Amino acid sequence: MEMLKAIAVGLPLTLLITVLALMIGTVVSLPLVAGLRSKNRAVWLLARGTIDLLRGIPPVVWLFILYYGVSIGQLKMSAIQAGVIGLGVVSGAYLAEIFRGAIGSVPKGQWEASSALGFRSGTAWIKVVGPQAWRTAIPSYTTYAIGLLKDSSIASTIGVAEIVFMSNQYARQSGEGILIFFIAAGVYILLSMPLGIFSRHLDTKMRKAVAR
Repeated sequence: MEMLKAIAVGLPLTLLITVLALMIGTVVSLPLVAGLRSKNRAVWLLARGTIDLLRGIPPVVWLFILYYGVSIGQLKMSAIQAGVIGLGVVSGAYLAEIFRGAIGSVPKGQWEASSALGFRSGTAWIKVVGPQAWRTAIPSYTTYAIGLLKDSSIASTIGVAEIVFMSNQYARQSGEGILIFFIAAGVYILLSMPLGIFSRHLDTKMRKAVAR
């Protein structure tokens, strides 16, 4: 029971970090995608360089930089803030590539058809290109969300009391090392399964909608 209690204490922060980081990553990815699609060479280079920089450095290093190295006067990020922002910004780089690929998979004929029908650029994005790109992005987006759920454990390195941190604390205090980590692994699997099921359901639903 004490093992389950330790994991239960860390569960809310695991979910909170995952959800907030995914939301931040989604928002950050949008201007990066726009930059990658820009015809302005300087804008494209800026977006490309930002993505490569964010992806090229391990997430744990970004967390250390934000937690130990970033401060404004006497203000310093808390471990949770550093974990959420660090994972969120890194997520933005990966999601930007996912969305770029999804948008690129939409046939050029769809753009031409939208233009022929007199759709403005914004309307074409919302009504025609966006839904098709999103359907293509769903599997990769969900897969990344599952990976982010597991990567939330990285926040334990800066003291965020999520599942891995609490499991490690319990293992040190009780001496019952390995069992609690097997239980933690099972919890991660249980948390990941609904995301996979939801992804397949949403993909099937959108395929039917597109086929109509």
